[in-house]
Amino acid sequence: MPTTKTTRLLRTSTFRLSLLYVCLFGASVLVLLAFIYWTTVRVIDEQTEATIEAEVRGLAEQYRARGIRQLVAVIEERSGPFGDSDSIYLLADPGFRPLAGNLSAWPREAIGMEGGWVEISARRASGEEARGTLRAHTFVLPGDFRLLVGRDPRGRADFEDLILESLGGALGITLVLGLLGGLVMSRRMLRRVDAVRETGQRIVRGDLSRRMPVTGVGDEFDRLSITVNEMLDEIETLMTGLRTVTDSVAHDLRSPLTRLKSRLELALRDGPGEGQGHRAALERAIAETDGILRTFATLMEIARAESGKAGIAMAPLDLRAAVADVVELYAPLAEEKGLAIEAALDDVGAVTGHGQFLSQLVANLLDNALGYTAEGRIRVGLTREVSGAVRLTVEDSGPGIPPAERERVLQRFVRLDSSRSSGGSGLGLSLVAGVASLHRAALVLDESPLGGLLVCVSFPPPAE
Repeated sequence: MPTTKTTRLLRTSTFRLSLLYVCLFGASVLVLLAFIYWTTVRVIDEQTEATIEAEVRGLAEQYRARGIRQLVAVIEERSGPFGDSDSIYLLADPGFRPLAGNLSAWPREAIGMEGGWVEISARRASGEEARGTLRAHTFVLPGDFRLLVGRDPRGRADFEDLILESLGGALGITLVLGLLGGLVMSRRMLRRVDAVRETGQRIVRGDLSRRMPVTGVGDEFDRLSITVNEMLDEIETLMTGLRTVTDSVAHDLRSPLTRLKSRLELALRDGPGEGQGHRAALERAIAETDGILRTFATLMEIARAESGKAGIAMAPLDLRAAVADVVELYAPLAEEKGLAIEAALDDVGAVTGHGQFLSQLVANLLDNALGYTAEGRIRVGLTREVSGAVRLTVEDSGPGIPPAERERVLQRFVRLDSSRSSGGSGLGLSLVAGVASLHRAALVLDESPLGGLLVCVSFPPPAE
């Protein structure tokens, strides 16, 4: 098991990205440290050369001012036990024999040099071999005396070693901390991925109540989990609706199908003929069949509206004209019942939507109002609000709907007890809710000033 976890950890994209970042950052640090090393060594060399040149000029002035004896005394003092142990001095006569200094002999590399910089390897007068190559400056004094001033590189070499060790340690610490950070982040990321995967597996096994974990930090995992949870909420709602529809179809269609079966059996028992009873039974059977077909057609329309799938073409349309056409169509039916439809339709301009569905929405609202209003009037309004939203209202003077039932009546096959004796399948307001959802419109049921039901559909303002 540990091997498996370690393998999964190393295979995560977070660890790979961390490793790539560590390599890039390590390369950057290496280049930076190399630049620091090169700059530091160059500054040290420049300072050393400047110091040596200044010493050569000072010793030459001593010789010119006080002679060879004073120069020997000065060199003996500077190269003695109280002088700088890293400084190299040598004064030689015209025959290159040492007169003073801490080198045992004039270097072969400096023979023939009439002055200038030279790289030499020499032995100190104490017998100690100089560490590495010495960079020295030679000078020819009056009288053909030779002066050599240099610097033992061991101090510089020790400093270089110290810098290299420090830079190497810094680079190593950077890489180790980067890898550890990558492992920690990968482990944390893997835990969150495993939590999402475990939740997904439980959902796949049928537990639709499960939701993706949200830590509350607002990172990309939280945003993704929130989106997935919203999707799961919608799926659960649809699945619950599907189960409700299935149960409702089985319950509400049982009675008409039973009546249809009984009437067909009655017609069959009466036998063929042109009798009035036989014809009436067939007509009632056809009416029951039409009612069942209308119910299934309405269910299909609701499903189509709620799905919002491609194939439902949205286009700019004149909503005022569409509402006016439906009102004109229902006006004769209202007159037959002794009702009046009052329409106050403002010119709201073009609204993006589906013409057939919007006409069906208005028709269902008017049909519902006509069905439950015995006397009084029905009022239809269309206005554009200051925010740009288009507001469609249909209100009546009927019995209305109790506040506790207003959400429930938007579901399929829901009919209040007071309307059980009337016709209908309980799908009218469900289709209205589906069309409103398709158009991203807000649907609100409220009490009308007329005393009945007020249905308000608010279409959002057009996107700029």
